[in-house]
Amino acid sequence: MKKLVLVMVFACSAILSQAQTAPTKIGYADIDYIMGAMPETKQIESELNSTQTQLKNQIDAKYAEFQKKYQDYNANINTMLEAVRVNTERELQQLQQNLEKLQQDAQASIQKKQLDLTKPLYEKIGKAIEAVAKENGYAMVLTAQVGGLDVVLYADDSTIVSDLVLKKLGVTPKPAAAATPATTPAKPK
Repeated sequence: MKKLVLVMVFACSAILSQAQTAPTKIGYADIDYIMGAMPETKQIESELNSTQTQLKNQIDAKYAEFQKKYQDYNANINTMLEAVRVNTERELQQLQQNLEKLQQDAQASIQKKQLDLTKPLYEKIGKAIEAVAKENGYAMVLTAQVGGLDVVLYADDSTIVSDLVLKKLGVTPKPAAAATPATTPAKPK
């Protein structure tokens, strides 16, 4: 009987101790909102636009060269010797292939530059999120969106850490402009 009472007391104390533990504190951060508020973002956009313009000018120059040769070819096709015509067609094909490769290389170059420029900023934001989470007792901080899709479908405004992260980074948050994913539940139809 004593053992049964002892087991019951132990079981009750275990249940009560679990009930008394505080719930896990979870927050969320809107990385796009934080990035948009960072002054470095404008500089990154400016550098990317400059690179994009330079590459576009190179592509446009190559395209103009291709167009001129193609127009000359069309204008003189009836008077060309067979060997000259075949050689010009090969040249045009090579120019077209070079133009396509230049476009692909330009796109890859822009993507690489964007990654190179934004990676340090994402790391800086990640460290700030980690510091804010530790300072405010968050067990975890989720991102509000991934790939443009909402991950957090509902969250109480008290769990938003985006403005705290901006303050930690030394950036003044925009008043009442914190981007939040659907913080109000959908109305039933």
